[in-house]
Amino acid sequence: MTAPGTRVVVVDDEELFRSGLRMVMESRGLEVVGEASNGGEGVSVCRELRPDVALMDVQMPHVDGIEATRRIVSLGLETRVLMLTTFGMDQYVVESLRAGASGFLLKTVPPDELVTGIATVARGESLLAPSILRRLLADWLTSWQPEGQDPRLESLTSRELQVLRLIGRGHSNSELSAQLHLAEPTVKTHVSRILAKTGSRDRVQAVVLAYETGLVKPGE
Repeated sequence: MTAPGTRVVVVDDEELFRSGLRMVMESRGLEVVGEASNGGEGVSVCRELRPDVALMDVQMPHVDGIEATRRIVSLGLETRVLMLTTFGMDQYVVESLRAGASGFLLKTVPPDELVTGIATVARGESLLAPSILRRLLADWLTSWQPEGQDPRLESLTSRELQVLRLIGRGHSNSELSAQLHLAEPTVKTHVSRILAKTGSRDRVQAVVLAYETGLVKPGE
């Protein structure tokens, strides 16, 4: 599935790779509105052009893609960040998503899959299944312990905390519905409120939050 008219910024330190991405995307109806050769430039370009999606390399000079993602998210833009890298290392995935990225792809991904991924994050969805992220977080955060009550949880009701805990364990809406004996539209309402109250951009961010705040512990 493509998203014709989606506005994209490409941030990568390899000019040839940026050119190749531009050709692939423009041939499929996407609009490449800008490019940047490092993370610092990428932040500036996104601030100015406000694209729908920023394709962000992880490893770049001066400011890397993870820090650039963190800065873009802090600007409060509607821009979604899709990370691209030649490495599939778990720590890059976790750190990128904790910084606010909406998805993660290898640079070797086929062109059609890349375009589908752009369309996915442009719709506000995440490109990494919560169940996969749950495994990564369980491996990556085994030695990390939260300190005290996280303020992001203070506004949640007891039911919302319960839902968030189950989201963190990788449960889908249908599974939440069955386990909590709630109608699925009610579950969706709870999830939407959790995202809004905690400032989580999507469901994957909610999984990260559940682990960071200690609601879900590695190995559970």
